Amino acid sequence: MSIDPLQVKRYAHGSRVPGWDESNDLSKDPSVVPDAATTPVPAHVRTAIEAQMAKYPDIRSAAIPALKVVQGEHGWCSPTAIEQAACVMRLTPAYLTAVATFYDMFELAPKPEHDVYVCTNISCSLLGADDIYATMKAVAGVKVNVRAFECLGACDIAPMASVNGQYVGPLTAEDCTTIVEDLEAGREVLPDKQLRRRKAASIHWQENS
Repeated sequence: MSIDPLQVKRYAHGSRVPGWDESNDLSKDPSVVPDAATTPVPAHVRTAIEAQMAKYPDIRSAAIPALKVVQGEHGWCSPTAIEQAACVMRLTPAYLTAVATFYDMFELAPKPEHDVYVCTNISCSLLGADDIYATMKAVAGVKVNVRAFECLGACDIAPMASVNGQYVGPLTAEDCTTIVEDLEAGREVLPDKQLRRRKAASIHWQENS
């Protein structure tokens, strides 16, 4: 059976795949490594990136840690942030941009101060993650960046979320308001539901045996 290509849905950018709708700046030479003499990099940023590079035999393996460093410095992976990382690593900005656009933990546009990633994969979804995500979006306010995340790998505390990198769960709709209030007040978020505070199963068994 033949398929009429005109019946195949395509997005405005021409692809059948969503996304990929922001074109590259073709006026720039992608092969150019930033000049260390003309690219200002804060000393503490350079030191942090070089410390990550020293951990790997191939410095390109430090691309993700380096991007985390500059994102933490600038709040997002801005062109300046990527250029600084590329300068220190002696890589092209195009290489690091390819890495940054692949992984969900990197932000390519300015964002609010706090990050709440709500896991919406199967375990969390079956236990109400869609409602948690909707409620979180409704109460977040302007200082909280809320995103649905495909899987955060903590099915044992589903439904759960990552709040500024801290795993919390199982969550209820009421917890969403508490998360926002804790963030705005500068308090530790849901300390009783933090994954890092959970006792290991073996310790729990020994204490109760």
